[in-house]
Amino acid sequence: MSKRPTFKEKYGPIALVAGASKGLGAAYARALASKGLDLVLVARSPGPLQETATQLSGQYGIRTWTVPCDLSAPDASNTIIEATQDLPIHFLVYNAALVHIGPYLQATSKAHLDIASANMLTPLTLLHHFGGKMIAKGRGGIVIMSSLAGFQGSGNLVTYAATKAFLRILAEGLWYEWSPLGVDVIACCAGATATPNYLATCPAKASPLAPPVQQPDAVVEECLNRIGKTPSFISGSSNRLASFFMHRVLPRKMVITLMGNNIKKMYGIS
Repeated sequence: MSKRPTFKEKYGPIALVAGASKGLGAAYARALASKGLDLVLVARSPGPLQETATQLSGQYGIRTWTVPCDLSAPDASNTIIEATQDLPIHFLVYNAALVHIGPYLQATSKAHLDIASANMLTPLTLLHHFGGKMIAKGRGGIVIMSSLAGFQGSGNLVTYAATKAFLRILAEGLWYEWSPLGVDVIACCAGATATPNYLATCPAKASPLAPPVQQPDAVVEECLNRIGKTPSFISGSSNRLASFFMHRVLPRKMVITLMGNNIKKMYGIS
């Protein structure tokens, strides 16, 4: 009977985490470092990015490379690809995302295009490049962070929610195409998570029945346990229960209205 490979044997030696300096991205980096994978860390701010890299190298004895990069920039994908051209990357986490909270027309068209670039266009190119290399080697893993906001139209999160729906469908389609070729793909559909970016928006609780805010490490642990077993999943049992009720019980119109009203209440939008 053959021995089951370790996570590092299956997905190592190097992982790339986009959006890695804090929050969920930093949690993914910690979890992967604890499994012995060397890391390429990508984020916009060089200072926090280097701090994360230095901490993980010291704590886990791994190698790290940092790539400061604005993932909404037109040349973002080329910057990352050129910086990693000599590195055997067999695990990719795309966690980065931009969001506009508020009415659609209160943001400029450029702001919406930047959201689309960071949340859809850059990951498309990176998936094509790194996924192709993984397919050629016959092994690899890819995590794409989606969101419960993408399960229905979400007023005051319009473009963000639409991009997260795109990412979930993209991941599920790639799971079908690539899993027989040895590359695992999963979409992690997270609810509210206590990341620095989320907490900085100072959200109020939308409803006494709203699922509790998850911790980043819990989301990451569940995702890394599920990859290779399912094309997508909703993190957290409370989120799964709420999603079941909203999408299997309530009419679609009511679900969209509830989501929009909740966002209004959370952020004091009139």
